Amino acid sequence: MDTKALRAAEHRLQAFLQDLVVLMGRAERREWAAMYLRGLLLDGERKSIQPMAARLPGADVQALRQFVNQSPWPWLPVQEALAQTVVDHLLPEATYIVDETSFPKQGTHSVGVARQYCGALGKVANCQVAVSVDLGTDTACLPLTWALYLPKGWIADRARRAEVGIPPETRYQTKGDLALAGLDRCRAWGLGQRVVLADSEYGTSFEWRAALHGRELPYCVRVEPTTQAWPVPPRLARRPASPGRGRPRTRARVVGPAPHPLAVLTQALPPSAWQRVTWRPGSKGPLTSRFARFPVWCAHRWTTGRRSVFREETCLVEWPPDKPAPTKYWLADLRGETLGLRRFVRLAKGRWRIEQDYLQLKDELGLDHFEGRSYLGWNHHVTLVSMAYAFLTLEMLRTKNNLAVDLAADTAGPPAHAALSR
Repeated sequence: MDTKALRAAEHRLQAFLQDLVVLMGRAERREWAAMYLRGLLLDGERKSIQPMAARLPGADVQALRQFVNQSPWPWLPVQEALAQTVVDHLLPEATYIVDETSFPKQGTHSVGVARQYCGALGKVANCQVAVSVDLGTDTACLPLTWALYLPKGWIADRARRAEVGIPPETRYQTKGDLALAGLDRCRAWGLGQRVVLADSEYGTSFEWRAALHGRELPYCVRVEPTTQAWPVPPRLARRPASPGRGRPRTRARVVGPAPHPLAVLTQALPPSAWQRVTWRPGSKGPLTSRFARFPVWCAHRWTTGRRSVFREETCLVEWPPDKPAPTKYWLADLRGETLGLRRFVRLAKGRWRIEQDYLQLKDELGLDHFEGRSYLGWNHHVTLVSMAYAFLTLEMLRTKNNLAVDLAADTAGPPAHAALSR
């Protein structure tokens, strides 16, 4: 926003901040929070504290640094209040979108920085990685809560932990663990049991999908085509008692054919299973491709003798007409809801907004411009950036007339069960 636009929106910005900054405590914290957000919202190439202060009348570099890096205001209550502020402004079919983003770093002292895969650079590099849970629709996507991934090396190094202020009770968590904890926070904040969308780094994990199922969270997640599954429920037979001494074998074993990768199961689909679907408009015209769906029972620990639980999921596959083979696979558990194929495809494709939003959060609001090193400062910064982005999004929604697009009639399509069960 330029100075004129920010001045025009000043009264709405003050109303937006009123119930958020009060959670930060002291009056001076509320004052510097508003100042920091104005710095994030104003145009400028760099959104770290010093260049922002240079653009803000009355700003004080040291006071802003103290507010972000040292002031002990709690960020999770602010994230909760922000989530409850924005949720009613999005469409009822808003989903939870789980994803991660990275921040390349030169040094080794910023909290969580390590040699790891950096999506921003497309290679292994020195960076921080953050997991977010966003609330998304076809037209808007807002970060609800964040978690910084702390590699095992950071967790084990007491001196580094103390230097950047990582709380002593912090234990190692995978990115999947951080995502589940973020979803638990969103549900505890009263945002409901919404469908979870995620890419294959999360979705391919049987345990992660099982954790969503155990939380009664419906999902539609990308998976790798190598994911093993059966096209019909696997038959179980009890193992015969072991001869001689020892406890008898009581666990059931799978009898019948072995599971196959989803890519192999897809080859058994008849031509009639594939339908052309247009799911939304794109920059170069309507987005159209071919899709099929069929039930599967994914294999997990089925050869180890350990207890296995097999449950039905729905596999959705995309095969563009100009490609020699299918290109994308999803697994869904939508809690018995019956979706037409086009609605199913629109749901599966619902993650498209988040990569664009990560770019806007970085390029326009300085999500990756934070120069502090502390755990506290990092969490404060991403929370304040989320507040600024939410305000911009609400400004956009305030003036937008058409928030939904209906491109064609939604048809259920023929089932593909029979072809796969042969």
